Amino acid sequence: MLQDALRKRLAASLFAVTVLGGGAYGAEDVLPEISLQKSPWTAIAEQKGFFKEEFDKIGTKKVNLIAQGAAELLGAESAAVGSGKGDKLAIAQRMVYPSTIHRINGLNTVVIWISEPSNRYRTPILAAADNKKINNIKDLDGKHFGSSRISCYWSSPFESLNTVGLPFDSRLKKGRVRHENIDNSNLAIQSVIAGKTDATAAHLAAPAFTGAWLSGKLKVIDRPADEGVYVNYAGRVTYVANKIIADKYPQVIKAFLEVREKTREWATDHPNEAAAIIAKELRVPTEVALFQITHLGQWEFMGGEPSADKARTAIKEFLRYYVANGDDILTQKSLTDKEVDEFIDGKFFAGGSHSIYKVAK
Repeated sequence: MLQDALRKRLAASLFAVTVLGGGAYGAEDVLPEISLQKSPWTAIAEQKGFFKEEFDKIGTKKVNLIAQGAAELLGAESAAVGSGKGDKLAIAQRMVYPSTIHRINGLNTVVIWISEPSNRYRTPILAAADNKKINNIKDLDGKHFGSSRISCYWSSPFESLNTVGLPFDSRLKKGRVRHENIDNSNLAIQSVIAGKTDATAAHLAAPAFTGAWLSGKLKVIDRPADEGVYVNYAGRVTYVANKIIADKYPQVIKAFLEVREKTREWATDHPNEAAAIIAKELRVPTEVALFQITHLGQWEFMGGEPSADKARTAIKEFLRYYVANGDDILTQKSLTDKEVDEFIDGKFFAGGSHSIYKVAK
């Protein structure tokens, strides 16, 4: 009788672990609901059922896609990655320069994915097409440049202007080009078109800029150098997650990255169908949506950097360059090499416990 009772207790315990606990993961490891940015690729993933397919396996039954409003400031999505419960944003996408600045400023995040190197098409310097006085980067001497300070729209032209001897003004030193901090992309581009500022820099595949570009209102007056720091290091795309979520729910991060890769492959193979989904879900013209997928400067569908060490090197190298060249934020506060190593969460890169990358045996 005693043995029968013990067997029943053991069976009940096994049932609780395997069924109630979710099989391979315990009950405490299940994140039932997650909030993510609504973007071209996440809109596709939702509509094609890719999120449901991967997240159902780990018990995450609800995915909330949070749309970025037209008036939202650059960086707001990173600031929302704060609770560690997935109820705001569990994961945010930014380029590596702003992601690192936010980490320096105390945001409790880790890098779970970083892209391959950028390219010369991602963040060109732009002027109004009808501005006859501004035709190349050297024409910006003494002029006004409007863009978001903590973004590629500053970090890319910072390097380009330094290269030709026309550095930005900063809090620490007078330069040759006056930088106006404009965190709203729509205002930044309208300011250039209206002649209030002389130039800006932007990702042409960003919704705020694509329409103006396709309508012929803008012209490119300079591009970042192929061999430069921005293209190879500072201009990479990152996904950062709240560290609490990355540590407690690594299977959720892995599922997210699996969905991103599946969506990237599908959109590359089906650009017209993908554009139709983006157009409907993000309320943009189909022409704009297709441009966001196929333009050489797009970033939503870039390939990833498998190596955690190369990801760490990218951050260390861009920090060294910007500090050496008078970045008025990084010269005041930066990350040590050890802090950079910890910022890159190795378990999501090649050889890590929750990596999506296949490594040779």
